[in-house]
Amino acid sequence: KAQSNLKLLKNDPGNEVKLKLYALFKQATQGPCNVSKPGMLDFVNKVKWDAWNSLGSLSKDDARQSYVELVSSLVSSESPTKNNTEPSIGHKMYETIQVSCEDRITKIFLNRPEKKNAITLKMYEEIGKALEEAGKDESVFAVLSGVGDYFCSGNDLNNFTNIPPEGKEKMANDSADLLEAFVSKFIDFPKPLVAVVNGPATGISVTILGLFDLVYATDRATFHTPFSQLGQSPEGCSSYTFPRMMGLGKATEMLLFNKKLTAHEACNLGLVTEVFPDSSFQKEVWERLKEYGTLPKNSLAFSKQLIRVNEKEKLHAVNIQECERLKERWLSEECMNAIISFFQNRAKL
Repeated sequence: KAQSNLKLLKNDPGNEVKLKLYALFKQATQGPCNVSKPGMLDFVNKVKWDAWNSLGSLSKDDARQSYVELVSSLVSSESPTKNNTEPSIGHKMYETIQVSCEDRITKIFLNRPEKKNAITLKMYEEIGKALEEAGKDESVFAVLSGVGDYFCSGNDLNNFTNIPPEGKEKMANDSADLLEAFVSKFIDFPKPLVAVVNGPATGISVTILGLFDLVYATDRATFHTPFSQLGQSPEGCSSYTFPRMMGLGKATEMLLFNKKLTAHEACNLGLVTEVFPDSSFQKEVWERLKEYGTLPKNSLAFSKQLIRVNEKEKLHAVNIQECERLKERWLSEECMNAIISFFQNRAKL
């Protein structure tokens, strides 16, 4: 019956949940893991094997009970009484973000609070589309923020499990093309861009901040770029913008050695424009932005153009260079090992 109920789910529960379901089903039907460990390059099957093997000597009955309970919780979470999220007014074509236009401001909110607004491939596409539309609409400027307690926890590492039939090289090439196009949307955005950092920020959500014109943060926010921990390298033009903004030494601490900054540290280094007390953050920031929305649209756009025009060509070149390096990193053993370790730790939870 539990397997039948799974087919009733309207939304994909995500790869982490599906991994748990797989492991519990194998344990419930076959007992403890009794097959050989797949090779390192057989990434998907190795992650599945690790999930099953992590259940150890859990009995078939206990695994069956856990499987049933997990399926029941997934089905109940989709009941109408709990689905109270409304699409944003005027923009109903987006699934992973909320977009609205109010007070002459286009507001783009990352909308995966249950996943700390981790960015999926779909989100990359939708954010890029929203920016493209915001650049042409009647708003004076655009704001990026997050729903919930997090601004963004960076890339959803489940992105790396969606390996196409053509293999990992195809995945790496497609991902690099997507990232390059995504970052280009920020480089080319014709109006002022404002980040309202409502909580912790990680990875790509930090690196693109160097392309924003204003960054307002709650004092609860942190800024973390753990690239070397994941066997990866900088993106979002941060290899260029961070050293220019904060100096080579501080940029190196962040981009190479994974130093996490507090909001006030980020402000002192120029990454953040101003920090607000968390208790009054939303009120103070949106009151100020509403006032900015009354300013002449063309004056702001032309002034930004004068400030940014000489940097554009360089930023596009850096973006291409970073994405080329990331293609190599995503196929490296260092990166694969880091991602496998991530899923192993999740499977143990």
